[in-house]
Amino acid sequence: MDATYADWTRRAATLRFPGSHVIDGRAHDGGGTFTVVSPRDGTELAEVADGGGAEVDLAVAAARRAFDQGPWPRLAPAERGRTLLRVADLIERRRADLALTVSLEMGKPVTDAHDIELRALIATFRWYGELADKLTDESPHTAPDSLALVTREPAGVVGAVVPWNFPLTLAGWKIAPALAAGCTVVLKPSEKSPLSALLLARIADEAGLPPGVLNVVAGHGPVAGRALGLHPDVDVLAFTGSTAVGRHYLRYAADSNLKRVWLELGGKSPNIVLPDAPDLEQAAATAAWGIFFNQGEMCTAPSRLLVHSSVAERVTEAVVERARALRVGDPLDPATEMGALAGRDHLDRVLGHIRTAVGTGARLRTGGERILAETGGAYLRPTVFDRVAPDSALAREEVFGPVLSVLAFDDLDEAVALANSTDYGLAAGLWTSDLSTAHRVARALRAGTVWVNCYEEGDLTVPFGGVKQSGNGRDKSAHALEKYTELKTTWIRL
Repeated sequence: MDATYADWTRRAATLRFPGSHVIDGRAHDGGGTFTVVSPRDGTELAEVADGGGAEVDLAVAAARRAFDQGPWPRLAPAERGRTLLRVADLIERRRADLALTVSLEMGKPVTDAHDIELRALIATFRWYGELADKLTDESPHTAPDSLALVTREPAGVVGAVVPWNFPLTLAGWKIAPALAAGCTVVLKPSEKSPLSALLLARIADEAGLPPGVLNVVAGHGPVAGRALGLHPDVDVLAFTGSTAVGRHYLRYAADSNLKRVWLELGGKSPNIVLPDAPDLEQAAATAAWGIFFNQGEMCTAPSRLLVHSSVAERVTEAVVERARALRVGDPLDPATEMGALAGRDHLDRVLGHIRTAVGTGARLRTGGERILAETGGAYLRPTVFDRVAPDSALAREEVFGPVLSVLAFDDLDEAVALANSTDYGLAAGLWTSDLSTAHRVARALRAGTVWVNCYEEGDLTVPFGGVKQSGNGRDKSAHALEKYTELKTTWIRL
């Protein structure tokens, strides 16, 4: 979309945000309200219904009826697929409004929201819409007097809880495969970014999704999220967010109906640069893009740059130069390369990590301070540290902001040991010209995704998820359907 700063600001002035839950195909108010504040400038965007246990009960009951009695699980898979394709078409039609809503509620540049986040959301609904009727069951070979069937059936009611950093992409990664499988969904978006999810639910209703198939309850994690996790009529819980909150959902499952819980959690991803990288300048440019994209608020962000000591200063200086040149500013300005962090509270947490790093001896090469405070927004100067101790908090804890840690190593074994020396295992990067080295190191890295001579690449054909304390299960690809289906064996004596 070729829009100017003036175009986006005019559109923002007239945009009207939904403020009610969507339950059983209707707007529903209840549970009080809370205010959504834009990190762009600290202004209030909307008052939104604040859901609690009562609203979650209503939404789960609607999803249960839609699953047990409604048409959705009983539709031909091709018909479910056509509905998902209609959802994708309507999202495309409302793309600018959805992108603007995301930008205003969580602070990312509107061009990134439009060109990257909305592109991913549309592609997700289209991909699963096209996949819906292409799944097959099994008939294993048995004795001549028997017939065995292994069928894949929808799991039931899915509770989905998603964060604010990619509020629509991550919602789509859960909603689309669950609906394609024949499940019904109750979505609980982050209290920082409920507006885009509420708008998405209205678009899905307009596309012909039956009542109760997709419900959205806005609210806070310790109340609405907890109620969803504990609910005995939720069959599957899919969560993306912090490792600490992921632990709560495992406890909720244990304390309720032992629902299956799928977790995509935090990361402290290493990005390893060897001296034989095909292009050191490109490696440095990609490292800088990766940590500053989306304001560093990305679970796969390459927040640990591990560089061979022979090229460490050259690569680090190139990253620092790019950090200093990065244009930070109003998310509605198409020239902005990095927008606002998700709010003042999150900015303060990131600044706390920076102060701790300085106090424990890491060298601050650039950044580390709040900027543009006069706007009322939550802006941080892109930050790079080197001389980071491997056992320091900065090297081990997820900052979730535009803060890069640079660690030097002397040999490949040390690099792999450093890469694996965290509790996380979501993603990793490697830069080398040696094919054997690429394969050996990729096998040795404990990560769900390893990128070689690139970072953050891929499409919907490949699964996404982590190991260790980065979670379990996979989003994207046909493998995502494993989370939302159950296998049934039918044995027939002939």
